[in-house]
Amino acid sequence: MRLIHPTTSDDVDLARAYAYPEGRCVRLNMVASADGGTWLEGLSGGLSGSGDRRVFGVLRGQADVVLAGAATVRAEGYGPARPRESWRELRRGRSAAPPIAVLTRRLDLNLASPLFAEAEPDARTIVITCEAAPRDRREEAARHAEVIVAGGDRVDLAAALGELAARGLERVLCEGGPKINAQLAAADLVDELCLTVSPMLIGGDAARVLDGPGSLTRLRLAHVLEEDGFLFTKYVRPLR
Repeated sequence: MRLIHPTTSDDVDLARAYAYPEGRCVRLNMVASADGGTWLEGLSGGLSGSGDRRVFGVLRGQADVVLAGAATVRAEGYGPARPRESWRELRRGRSAAPPIAVLTRRLDLNLASPLFAEAEPDARTIVITCEAAPRDRREEAARHAEVIVAGGDRVDLAAALGELAARGLERVLCEGGPKINAQLAAADLVDELCLTVSPMLIGGDAARVLDGPGSLTRLRLAHVLEEDGFLFTKYVRPLR
Protein backbone atom coordinates (compact mmCIF):
# COMPACT_ATOMS: atom_id res chain seq x y z
CA MET A 1 0.00 0.00 0.00
CA ARG A 2 1.35 3.44 -0.91
CA LEU A 3 0.46 7.02 -0.07
CA ILE A 4 -0.36 9.15 -3.14
CA HIS A 5 -1.83 12.27 -1.48
CA PRO A 6 -0.96 14.76 0.00
CA THR A 7 2.55 13.49 -0.67
CA THR A 8 3.93 10.18 -1.90
CA SER A 9 5.45 7.34 0.10
CA ASP A 10 5.78 3.59 -0.16
CA ASP A 11 6.03 3.28 3.63
CA VAL A 12 2.57 3.71 5.16
CA ASP A 13 1.83 3.35 8.88
CA LEU A 14 -1.92 2.66 8.84
CA ALA A 15 -2.33 3.22 12.57
CA ARG A 16 -0.83 6.69 12.23
CA ALA A 17 -2.70 7.46 9.00
CA TYR A 18 -6.05 6.64 10.63
CA ALA A 19 -5.38 7.92 14.14
CA TYR A 20 -8.37 9.61 15.75
CA PRO A 21 -8.21 13.29 16.70
CA GLU A 22 -8.49 14.29 20.34
CA GLY A 23 -11.98 14.32 21.81
CA ARG A 24 -15.27 13.06 20.42
CA CYS A 25 -15.31 11.95 16.79
CA VAL A 26 -17.84 10.16 14.59
CA ARG A 27 -16.15 8.41 11.68
CA LEU A 28 -18.01 6.73 8.82
CA ASN A 29 -16.31 3.76 7.15
CA MET A 30 -17.66 2.61 3.80
CA VAL A 31 -16.59 0.83 0.62
CA ALA A 32 -18.14 1.80 -2.71
CA SER A 33 -17.70 0.88 -6.34
CA ALA A 34 -16.23 3.42 -8.78
CA ASP A 35 -19.80 4.26 -9.83
CA GLY A 36 -20.92 4.79 -6.23
CA GLY A 37 -22.71 1.58 -5.22
CA THR A 38 -22.21 0.38 -1.66
CA TRP A 39 -23.10 -3.29 -2.06
CA LEU A 40 -22.80 -6.11 -4.55
CA GLU A 41 -25.50 -8.78 -4.44
CA GLY A 42 -26.72 -7.28 -1.19
CA LEU A 43 -23.39 -7.33 0.67
CA SER A 44 -20.49 -4.89 0.96
CA GLY A 45 -17.91 -7.69 1.06
CA GLY A 46 -18.12 -8.22 -2.70
CA LEU A 47 -16.57 -4.78 -3.20
CA SER A 48 -13.71 -5.33 -0.77
CA GLY A 49 -10.12 -6.54 -1.15
CA SER A 50 -7.17 -7.44 1.06
CA GLY A 51 -6.07 -3.82 1.53
CA ASP A 52 -9.59 -2.76 2.48
CA ARG A 53 -9.74 -5.54 5.05
CA ARG A 54 -6.45 -4.33 6.59
CA VAL A 55 -7.76 -0.79 6.84
CA PHE A 56 -11.03 -2.12 8.28
CA GLY A 57 -9.07 -3.94 10.99
CA VAL A 58 -7.08 -0.84 11.94
CA LEU A 59 -10.22 1.31 12.08
CA ARG A 60 -11.93 -1.16 14.40
CA GLY A 61 -8.83 -1.48 16.53
CA GLN A 62 -8.71 2.27 17.11
CA ALA A 63 -12.43 2.78 17.80
CA ASP A 64 -14.02 2.93 21.24
CA VAL A 65 -17.27 1.57 19.80
CA VAL A 66 -18.54 0.29 16.44
CA LEU A 67 -21.97 1.63 15.46
CA ALA A 68 -24.25 -0.04 12.92
CA GLY A 69 -27.91 -0.06 12.01
CA ALA A 70 -30.00 -3.17 12.63
CA ALA A 71 -30.49 -3.78 8.88
CA THR A 72 -26.72 -3.84 8.35
CA VAL A 73 -26.23 -6.13 11.34
CA ARG A 74 -28.76 -8.59 9.93
CA ALA A 75 -27.60 -8.43 6.30
CA GLU A 76 -23.89 -8.74 7.08
CA GLY A 77 -24.31 -11.36 9.81
CA TYR A 78 -22.53 -9.33 12.49
CA GLY A 79 -20.80 -10.99 15.38
CA PRO A 80 -18.82 -9.30 18.14
CA ALA A 81 -15.47 -7.73 17.27
CA ARG A 82 -12.76 -10.28 18.06
CA PRO A 83 -9.51 -9.22 19.79
CA ARG A 84 -6.41 -9.19 17.60
CA GLU A 85 -2.78 -9.30 18.60
CA SER A 86 -2.17 -6.26 16.38
CA TRP A 87 -4.63 -4.28 18.52
CA ARG A 88 -2.75 -4.78 21.78
CA GLU A 89 -0.95 -1.42 21.71
CA LEU A 90 -3.81 0.39 19.94
CA ARG A 91 -6.19 -0.60 22.73
CA ARG A 92 -3.96 -0.27 25.77
CA GLY A 93 -6.14 0.71 28.73
CA ARG A 94 -9.36 -0.26 26.96
CA SER A 95 -11.26 -3.48 26.30
CA ALA A 96 -9.41 -5.92 24.02
CA ALA A 97 -12.02 -5.30 21.31
CA PRO A 98 -14.57 -2.52 20.82
CA PRO A 99 -18.22 -3.24 21.64
CA ILE A 100 -20.77 -3.22 18.82
CA ALA A 101 -23.66 -0.75 19.22
CA VAL A 102 -26.81 -1.48 17.20
CA LEU A 103 -29.27 1.26 16.32
CA THR A 104 -32.82 -0.03 16.17
CA ARG A 105 -36.28 1.47 16.62
CA ARG A 106 -38.24 -1.80 16.52
CA LEU A 107 -35.74 -4.06 18.31
CA ASP A 108 -36.19 -6.78 15.67
CA LEU A 109 -32.91 -8.49 16.58
CA ASN A 110 -31.85 -12.10 17.02
CA LEU A 111 -30.77 -11.94 20.63
CA ALA A 112 -29.50 -15.53 20.49
CA SER A 113 -27.02 -14.71 17.72
CA PRO A 114 -23.24 -14.61 18.33
CA LEU A 115 -23.36 -10.80 18.41
CA PHE A 116 -25.06 -11.07 21.80
CA ALA A 117 -24.19 -14.57 23.00
CA GLU A 118 -20.44 -14.39 22.32
CA ALA A 119 -19.54 -10.80 23.20
CA GLU A 120 -16.84 -10.41 25.84
CA PRO A 121 -18.07 -9.17 29.24
CA ASP A 122 -15.99 -5.98 28.97
CA ALA A 123 -17.25 -5.33 25.41
CA ARG A 124 -20.90 -6.24 25.82
CA THR A 125 -23.06 -5.47 22.80
CA ILE A 126 -25.05 -2.24 23.12
CA VAL A 127 -28.58 -1.76 21.80
CA ILE A 128 -29.63 1.83 21.14
CA THR A 129 -33.37 2.33 20.81
CA CYS A 130 -36.13 4.79 21.69
CA GLU A 131 -39.09 5.03 24.07
CA ALA A 132 -41.49 3.97 21.31
CA ALA A 133 -39.86 0.53 21.08
CA PRO A 134 -42.07 -2.24 22.51
CA ARG A 135 -41.48 -2.49 26.25
CA ASP A 136 -41.35 -6.29 26.24
CA ARG A 137 -38.62 -6.26 23.58
CA ARG A 138 -36.66 -3.66 25.52
CA GLU A 139 -36.83 -5.81 28.63
CA GLU A 140 -35.76 -8.90 26.69
CA ALA A 141 -32.90 -7.00 25.03
CA ALA A 142 -31.68 -5.83 28.45
CA ARG A 143 -31.13 -9.47 29.41
CA HIS A 144 -28.68 -9.91 26.54
CA ALA A 145 -27.13 -6.48 26.02
CA GLU A 146 -26.69 -3.03 27.46
CA VAL A 147 -29.69 -0.97 26.39
CA ILE A 148 -29.61 2.78 25.78
CA VAL A 149 -32.93 4.59 25.30
CA ALA A 150 -32.38 7.82 23.38
CA GLY A 151 -35.35 9.72 22.01
CA GLY A 152 -39.13 9.35 22.02
CA ASP A 153 -40.72 8.21 18.77
CA ARG A 154 -37.39 7.55 17.06
CA VAL A 155 -33.76 7.29 18.06
CA ASP A 156 -32.23 10.69 18.79
CA LEU A 157 -28.74 10.25 17.37
CA ALA A 158 -27.21 13.22 19.18
CA ALA A 159 -28.55 11.93 22.49
CA ALA A 160 -27.35 8.41 21.67
CA LEU A 161 -23.82 9.65 20.97
CA GLY A 162 -23.95 11.62 24.21
CA GLU A 163 -24.85 8.45 26.12
CA LEU A 164 -21.97 6.60 24.49
CA ALA A 165 -19.57 9.43 25.36
CA ALA A 166 -20.78 9.35 28.97
CA ARG A 167 -19.60 5.73 29.03
CA GLY A 168 -16.18 6.75 27.73
CA LEU A 169 -16.98 5.69 24.16
CA GLU A 170 -16.05 8.86 22.29
CA ARG A 171 -14.29 7.48 19.20
CA VAL A 172 -17.23 6.15 17.20
CA LEU A 173 -16.75 4.09 14.06
CA CYS A 174 -20.01 3.91 12.11
CA GLU A 175 -20.18 1.05 9.62
CA GLY A 176 -23.55 2.08 8.24
CA GLY A 177 -25.56 1.29 6.44
CA PRO A 178 -26.27 4.18 4.11
CA LYS A 179 -29.54 5.13 5.85
CA ILE A 180 -27.81 5.51 9.23
CA ASN A 181 -25.03 7.49 7.52
CA ALA A 182 -27.61 9.83 6.02
CA GLN A 183 -29.31 10.35 9.37
CA LEU A 184 -25.99 11.18 11.04
CA ALA A 185 -25.14 13.64 8.25
CA ALA A 186 -28.59 15.25 8.42
CA ALA A 187 -28.09 15.74 12.17
CA ASP A 188 -24.68 17.36 11.49
CA LEU A 189 -22.87 14.65 13.45
CA VAL A 190 -20.31 13.34 10.92
CA ASP A 191 -16.68 14.29 11.57
CA GLU A 192 -14.82 11.96 9.20
CA LEU A 193 -15.41 9.68 6.24
CA CYS A 194 -13.06 6.79 5.45
CA LEU A 195 -14.12 5.67 1.98
CA THR A 196 -12.59 2.83 0.02
CA VAL A 197 -13.21 3.16 -3.72
CA SER A 198 -13.29 -0.27 -5.35
CA PRO A 199 -12.16 -0.55 -9.00
CA MET A 200 -15.51 -1.92 -10.17
CA LEU A 201 -18.53 -0.70 -12.10
CA ILE A 202 -21.62 -2.47 -10.84
CA GLY A 203 -24.69 -0.49 -11.94
CA GLY A 204 -27.92 -1.72 -10.39
CA ASP A 205 -29.80 -0.13 -7.53
CA ALA A 206 -27.26 -0.25 -4.69
CA ALA A 207 -27.50 2.76 -2.38
CA ARG A 208 -24.89 5.49 -2.20
CA VAL A 209 -22.83 6.17 0.92
CA LEU A 210 -25.67 8.39 2.15
CA ASP A 211 -29.17 7.11 1.45
CA GLY A 212 -31.67 9.66 2.66
CA PRO A 213 -32.80 13.29 2.40
CA GLY A 214 -30.29 15.74 1.02
CA SER A 215 -27.82 17.33 3.41
CA LEU A 216 -24.51 19.12 2.99
CA THR A 217 -21.38 18.41 5.03
CA ARG A 218 -18.19 19.95 3.70
CA LEU A 219 -15.09 17.79 4.17
CA ARG A 220 -11.38 18.13 3.47
CA LEU A 221 -9.40 15.35 1.78
CA ALA A 222 -6.75 14.30 4.31
CA HIS A 223 -5.11 11.44 2.43
CA VAL A 224 -5.37 8.94 -0.41
CA LEU A 225 -3.70 5.53 -0.29
CA GLU A 226 -3.60 3.05 -3.19
CA GLU A 227 -3.19 -0.70 -3.58
CA ASP A 228 -4.17 -2.98 -6.47
CA GLY A 229 -6.37 -0.29 -7.99
CA PHE A 230 -8.27 0.37 -4.74
CA LEU A 231 -8.23 3.92 -3.37
CA PHE A 232 -8.37 4.43 0.39
CA THR A 233 -9.51 7.96 1.13
CA LYS A 234 -9.90 9.80 4.39
CA TYR A 235 -11.97 12.97 4.53
CA VAL A 236 -12.12 15.10 7.67
CA ARG A 237 -14.34 17.94 8.72
CA PRO A 238 -12.65 21.31 9.02
CA LEU A 239 -12.42 22.57 12.58
CA ARG A 240 -15.81 23.82 13.71
